[in-house]
Amino acid sequence: MSQFQLTSPDIKEGHFMAKTFEFNGFGCDGPNKSPALVWSGAPAGTKSFAVTVFDPDAPTGSGFWHWLVLDIPATVTALVQGAGNGELPVGARTLRNDYGLYEFGGACPPPGHGMHRYQFTVWALPTETLAVPDEASAAVVGFMLNANALGKATITATYAR
Repeated sequence: MSQFQLTSPDIKEGHFMAKTFEFNGFGCDGPNKSPALVWSGAPAGTKSFAVTVFDPDAPTGSGFWHWLVLDIPATVTALVQGAGNGELPVGARTLRNDYGLYEFGGACPPPGHGMHRYQFTVWALPTETLAVPDEASAAVVGFMLNANALGKATITATYAR
């Protein structure tokens, strides 16, 4: 039995991300590209994947959701760099992130706030479609992912300004 894992040519566990993945807005001026992600070893019974990016260190009291992609077909095992800005696989849908956008929103921690962690997670799901409406909040999506996932794999990268 293989182990479900997530890798990336662009980001590494525990390492500082390049400015390429910084948001463009909210005082940040990065290119706002999503990193390439590659996964393997999905659990038996996987019918779709989801990808999320979450910053637990955001000064909000509830973290900050940067990206929520659902209903990625089970035949897909990678996203190219920049996929979060209109290059997702057919069938996948993006829900609204905490910037209020239906796309990838890069890192943009407040200046001088210290190092933030960005948790890039791929979720293996037992259904082709996650039962949440397109206008669901990120908290509801997170709840449904945790309640239904067959497995998940995460890379936690860092960023500071």
